[in-house]
Amino acid sequence: MLDGMAVLHIEHPISDLDTWLTAFGRFADARAQAGVRAHRIHQPVDDPGYIVVALEFDDVDSAARFKGFLEANVWSNTEASPALAGTPVARILTAVDG
Repeated sequence: MLDGMAVLHIEHPISDLDTWLTAFGRFADARAQAGVRAHRIHQPVDDPGYIVVALEFDDVDSAARFKGFLEANVWSNTEASPALAGTPVARILTAVDG
């Protein structure tokens, strides 16, 4: 990861992967406009009812703004997040030299 880069790490239970992926896809433009450089979606091998997402940004401020957008406009709206089956945990991460 480049200096200054930030990752918005999100994880939460889901009711159905296909429904979740469709809803995620509807926000592609919002992610691009917010400065998401790349995204990765993972699922635990032993839990099809859970999803983990990493959204990469150039800086912490952009990640924080998008986290606020998700909290206010997506996760609080069942139409926008039809497969959300629990409360998302979202953290902004930066690289640590080690």
